[in-house]
Amino acid sequence: MVTNLLKKYNEHLELLHLNDKQRVSSLRDIFDRDIANNNNFKFRSKIIRPLKKEGIIDVESLFDHLIKKSVDIKDDKGRSIGKSRSEFDINRSVRLHWIWHHIQEKESSLKIFSVKDRKDGRDVLRTYILNKDEKYLIVLEPQRSLQDYYLLSAHYLDEKNGLKKIMNKWRRKLDEVY
Repeated sequence: MVTNLLKKYNEHLELLHLNDKQRVSSLRDIFDRDIANNNNFKFRSKIIRPLKKEGIIDVESLFDHLIKKSVDIKDDKGRSIGKSRSEFDINRSVRLHWIWHHIQEKESSLKIFSVKDRKDGRDVLRTYILNKDEKYLIVLEPQRSLQDYYLLSAHYLDEKNGLKKIMNKWRRKLDEVY
C-alpha cells in the first residue's frame, strides 16, 4: 500500500492484490495527499473544490466518483431506469495520482480547452484537460464567479468512442479557457 504513494506519472497504482479495505485505504491516502489536503490544488492559480451537496462541500462523493463508475440500474424487464455510482473502476483508480500531475500541466502535449455544454436544459461551461496519448481526461467546471473550479471528473477514456466524443468537443472549443 505504501508503495502506491511513491508511484509517479505514468505508472499505474498496484491495487489488484489488495482486498477491498486495503484498496480503499491506499486510494484514500493518495486522494488526501493530492487533492483533499493539498493547499496547492489549483489550476492556473484558481482553487479546485469538490461540488457542494445540499450546501456542504462533499469530499466523500468526489472520492467515490474518482474511483467508481456509474452502472445502469435496470427494472425487471431489463430497461434502464437510472444510474448508480457503485462499481469499483480499476481504470480510474490506478490513475488516481495522475490528476495532480495533469492539473500542474506537466505534459506539453495536453489539450486544455473550454466548451459550453448542454446539461439539464441549460448551457454550462466546462474546462477539459485532455492527455490524448494516454486517453486521460479531467473535467472542471468554473464556478459562476469564474474565480475557482469544481472538479467534476477524472478518468481513462475506455468507453467506445470516448476519445472521439472529446475530440468533437475540442473542435468546438471556445477561444478562451475559463
